[in-house]
Amino acid sequence: MTAICRALDDKKAEDLRILDVGDESTITDFLILATGNSDTHLRALRIEVERVLKETNTRVVGEDDRRESGWTVIDAFDVMVHLFTAEKRKFFGLEKLWRDAREVTLAKLLTPAKPKAKSRAK
Repeated sequence: MTAICRALDDKKAEDLRILDVGDESTITDFLILATGNSDTHLRALRIEVERVLKETNTRVVGEDDRRESGWTVIDAFDVMVHLFTAEKRKFFGLEKLWRDAREVTLAKLLTPAKPKAKSRAK
């Protein structure tokens, strides 16, 4: 999930949000929602997600990418990635549908963990 979010962030995905829906859903644990600023940008985001999933040997259960629909869904079992145009994102309102989900903070997810200090034995 972190690699997907980092890739989307690097590709300038807009309004990137991660929802923990594990307690509300029986089909996935996390939803990653992102907006592309054009159909071309949306396609670039999809290609980047597919690249990351392939590199991490993550099994893709399904994908719905109807050209020019403004909404792409990539189902990687524990994580479902939804890529929208701004118009489609507003229309479908997944954030409202999953309003009981806990939001995972993007900054916290993308910040590398600090190495633990080594204890010195005397």
